Amino acid sequence: MRILISLMIALFAFSWSCNQDAGKTATENTPQPEFNIELTQAEKDGGVMTPEILWKFRRLSDPQLSPDGKKVIFGLTVYDAPTNESKTEIFMIPFNGGEAEKVLELGGSQFNQRWLDNEQFAFISTHEGTAQVYKASVSGADPKKVTNIEGGINSFEYSPDGSKILYTKDVKVVKDLEDKYPDLPKANAIAADDLMYRHWNHWNDDKFSHIFYASTGDGLIKKGKDIMKDEPWDSPLSPWFDNAQITWSPDGNTIAYTCKKLTGKEYAVSTNSDIYLYNLQTGETANITKENKGYDKYPVYSHDGRYIAYESMETPGYESDKNRLFVYDTEAQTRQYLTENFEENASGLTWSEDDTKIYFVSGIHATYQLYKMDVQSREVTQITDGHHNYQSFALNGNKMLGMKMKHSMASELFVVDEESGEETRLTHVNKHIYDHITMGKSEERWVETTDGKKMLVWVIYPPDFDDTKSYPALLYCQGGPQSAVSHFFSYRWNFQMMAANDYVIVAPNRRGLPTFGQEWNRQISGDYSGQNIDDYFSAIDALKKEPFIDEERLGAVGASYGGYSVFYLAGHHEGRFSAFISHCGMFNFESFYAATEETFFPNHDIGGAFWDKDNKVAQRSYENSPHKFVQNWDTPIMIITGGKDFRIPYTESLQAFNAAQLNDVPSRLLYFPEESHFVLKPQNSILWQREFFGWLDKYLK
Repeated sequence: MRILISLMIALFAFSWSCNQDAGKTATENTPQPEFNIELTQAEKDGGVMTPEILWKFRRLSDPQLSPDGKKVIFGLTVYDAPTNESKTEIFMIPFNGGEAEKVLELGGSQFNQRWLDNEQFAFISTHEGTAQVYKASVSGADPKKVTNIEGGINSFEYSPDGSKILYTKDVKVVKDLEDKYPDLPKANAIAADDLMYRHWNHWNDDKFSHIFYASTGDGLIKKGKDIMKDEPWDSPLSPWFDNAQITWSPDGNTIAYTCKKLTGKEYAVSTNSDIYLYNLQTGETANITKENKGYDKYPVYSHDGRYIAYESMETPGYESDKNRLFVYDTEAQTRQYLTENFEENASGLTWSEDDTKIYFVSGIHATYQLYKMDVQSREVTQITDGHHNYQSFALNGNKMLGMKMKHSMASELFVVDEESGEETRLTHVNKHIYDHITMGKSEERWVETTDGKKMLVWVIYPPDFDDTKSYPALLYCQGGPQSAVSHFFSYRWNFQMMAANDYVIVAPNRRGLPTFGQEWNRQISGDYSGQNIDDYFSAIDALKKEPFIDEERLGAVGASYGGYSVFYLAGHHEGRFSAFISHCGMFNFESFYAATEETFFPNHDIGGAFWDKDNKVAQRSYENSPHKFVQNWDTPIMIITGGKDFRIPYTESLQAFNAAQLNDVPSRLLYFPEESHFVLKPQNSILWQREFFGWLDKYLK
């Protein structure tokens, strides 16, 4: 279940695709939700985004193109806010256009859909209880069960010839207190003798995600071979557990997978994951990236099987380093760095049919576009352009199937002409919403910073914006800290929601964000209280001069690093703001360092441990911790946190709230006992939005 919860986090952080509620199954005795996503008359009459409408969006995920390129199957997730339930179902649409139709009529959820041939596909379903693999024809008739694995599985992939299947499932590897004291069945405790005893939202217990494989020709599959037997680590990597980190070789004789084969303190302070090749015939495993001490992930075989493209970060402990494109030659056992002369990241690697080109997604100026590289010449060509984020793609001759989003649109499928970049929209999964609400305009501005550089700032306007009126404005502080303020469509930090409440949104791509070159991205590390804070002030000071913004009604909001930003701004804003909201922010760097789980993060970004008195970078960071300036707080602040947030433990928010109260600063604490670094449950999310705008409206309207 922890894997499924982690997949939920990946979806809701910026709504990138995953099967977020696969583990929830219905029983015959449980009343089933109606999953009614139609807007009420009141919602239609309102004509703008509301929290309730946001949870009626259908969420598209995992598009898969048929081998002949004629059909696309994809997942659609819907929610029922009254019951906090969700389900994911599989839909199909012709690649050349048409209506999307549901393929299967089953209970529970269906996801991880994969084509077997042009007329059959396999998928995971929970309709009989545990998550198992089934296969069906495109008509959806008479699905057949493929696996009956004890406890269910998390993901699967068929080998290219269909003769074998790999799957992942949780395996008990180490003994816990229950094994040690079987006479105490009602005891509830966790013991730790080393670090990394919890991660993001789950306690690292006795189970790990392992890879299994089995032949598909032996009837119902009940048990496969564990290629990581007795190994105390995960593949795919925690906490996101993305099954794209595992792949078959074209001949089906090798499984390439990503793993971080470290434990305890070593695991906590390192980003050294590697790519391993498991040979099914010999049972041997080889590490092909052991020379690199940063992240190595996402192996992708060339069609001839000789080469493996993969993503690599060079700097140990730096989770936001440049994501480089490497190619490994399996015969010569050599590797090449292909994007050395390309400034930005490369992800979602895909080989052309003739293996002469590699396609990928990369960012430019706070947007994410489709690119291709000629492997021989290393020439990079940008295929798409515009204010949007491409999230994934598949090749189909001279066309591409792309999934993209933007500030005014949740994820949809588009067909892209590779040569011209021309886009044709394929799906309209949320037409039932767009037909009845008006979205606010999103505009690109370039603002001069205090050091004379140009910074991109998105300005999002209320849906019925009137430039003769004066509006309150919100400075949006991004988390990460190194995640671009791009054209994402979030299911919580939703710019359209903020604009629909008659706020002008100022969203700067301050220092420390990608898509503006590596120097811009790296600058923030070790300098949290420096240039990027000045960038915030540059953005809001430039925009508040506009006649349609009331400079007496400015607020600042943010989560995670953005939450830290709000805490820091609260002690240094010199009267600019009239209200603050901080969600899961770092307040006291010393307590944060001592309690967070991925120690490599503060080691790199803050500079190191607070007890290292000779470390000048670290000591400068700790001297500028937000809690040291709380005596300057004089502005109403709302503080939000989750009880299962192990990344920035909820005690950071409690300290901040207590400090505000003791300093007589108007303040409110909103605590979600069952939520983590994110708010994932529908009713909690709706409550979050109501409290969020209730606080802002109280002080800014």
